[in-house]
Amino acid sequence: MSMTPRSWILVGLLALLAAVPPVAAYFDAPFYLDLLRRVMIFAIAASSLNLILGYGGMVSFGHAAYLGIGAYAVGVLGYYGIHNGCLQWGVAIGASALVALAIGAISVRTSGIYFIMITLAFTQMLYYLGISIEEYGGDDGMRLKLRSEFDFINLNNETAFYYLVLAILAFAILLVHRLVNSRFGRVIQAARSNEARTRAIGFSPYPYRLAAFVISGALCGLAGALLVNHTAYLTPEFMNWTRSGELMFMVILGGIATSAGPLLGAAALLLLEDVLQGWSLLPKEAVRDHWQLYLGVILVLVVLFARRGLAGLLPGKNE
Repeated sequence: MSMTPRSWILVGLLALLAAVPPVAAYFDAPFYLDLLRRVMIFAIAASSLNLILGYGGMVSFGHAAYLGIGAYAVGVLGYYGIHNGCLQWGVAIGASALVALAIGAISVRTSGIYFIMITLAFTQMLYYLGISIEEYGGDDGMRLKLRSEFDFINLNNETAFYYLVLAILAFAILLVHRLVNSRFGRVIQAARSNEARTRAIGFSPYPYRLAAFVISGALCGLAGALLVNHTAYLTPEFMNWTRSGELMFMVILGGIATSAGPLLGAAALLLLEDVLQGWSLLPKEAVRDHWQLYLGVILVLVVLFARRGLAGLLPGKNE
């Protein structure tokens, strides 16, 4: 199948990200390596949400739960002296998938505001569970003593870690693209458009939606494992509802049901956050203390004038 103009643009964006480490090293600017690695990690989490929100029509306000579970899997195992990356990340993905299966088995049976409230309720339950466990730092969180250890890569090498995150981002984008363009993905999209007609042609949407929900949770759990290795710090805030809102903001801002949307949305949100918080042209209380207000205005403008988000401004047909 030939690549569309938007696909070429996405490949170009990934190529630009691949060029960042040598450019940052040349200009002695390691900060940008750290910033863009964070952008890519959240782009992976946003891609997982885009699978169920953009293509499946499931507005989950609890997606940060899997981000936190993935992070806690790495942090708790590290707390007990287990630093094997394959084991840590395997547990992160598996635990996130199991929790997504439990939450999805209940929430996928609902729709609309009920789906939103159930996913939000489960996430807040996990958030307060994290706060209540004092052994792992409670509300204060805990530090990650050592990054995950692999035989084939050293995550303490910032450049190597950056390229690993980039490779996983490319894999996540490709995985979501292949899923939504498969027969499995067509059923999910059909159920989003008209559930009654989907049932009429012989497909029960529930198992397909549940499978998508589990895949989405597992992928977000992997992003959580990457995030805790990036920050070297673990806190229940990873699972708070505000984090779920940020992921949803990224998907909407970048473009719902588009391959490039999560990456564009994550980059726009995090870079704008960094710029607004560090802006010194206006008094601190005017910008840096209320930067979310400006992001809210930007989101409203995107919803009103760019229905397909930032990805909709790219040339080519809608995906």
